[in-house]
Amino acid sequence: MDIKNARLLIHYARKAIESKFKNKKYVPKNVPSALKEKRGVFVTLEKYPSNALRGCIGYIEPIKPLYEAVIDAAKEAAFGDPRFEPLRKDELNNVVIEISILTVPKELKGNPKEFPEKIKIGRDGLIVEYGLIKGLLLPQVAVEWEVGPLEFLEMTCEKAGLPRGSWIDPRVKVYTFSAELFKEEEPNGRVKRHALS
Repeated sequence: MDIKNARLLIHYARKAIESKFKNKKYVPKNVPSALKEKRGVFVTLEKYPSNALRGCIGYIEPIKPLYEAVIDAAKEAAFGDPRFEPLRKDELNNVVIEISILTVPKELKGNPKEFPEKIKIGRDGLIVEYGLIKGLLLPQVAVEWEVGPLEFLEMTCEKAGLPRGSWIDPRVKVYTFSAELFKEEEPNGRVKRHALS
């Protein structure tokens, strides 16, 4: 993703949240064709300048055009993340927006005990799936928490509501994916590519 299109996506995300406060639907015009490709994406809101999480919602699978997925995820991150109260209008100018554009998840195969060796911190995000139960952690989580592959697996199990160590169970599927990250330096500010490692 080039930086120009990433800036546009973050602009769409912010405008979508602003429009929701006005009870209006935001529909961008002249969307570049590159942003109409179906991609998985997460939108994260963080308080500025503390970087405390304020909301994070997204689509794991590429089921919608990227720009539509960003608009929907931005509104859900602001108003629908069950971990937080809905964003207040006076908070919007005190949050920064980050988008994570995902690759298609790939299932780890082979002996589960070898899974930690196949995970690279700073590159891989994780999904743990057991039947209809699913938990996801973005690649940046492992970097921010300064954990290794084993602990990252354990954390993803917990995110799914499963016991730690569940990833060893052959009925549990583990997927990896990578993400391109773009983030505002300050609210409404310059957008930069965010390198994890």
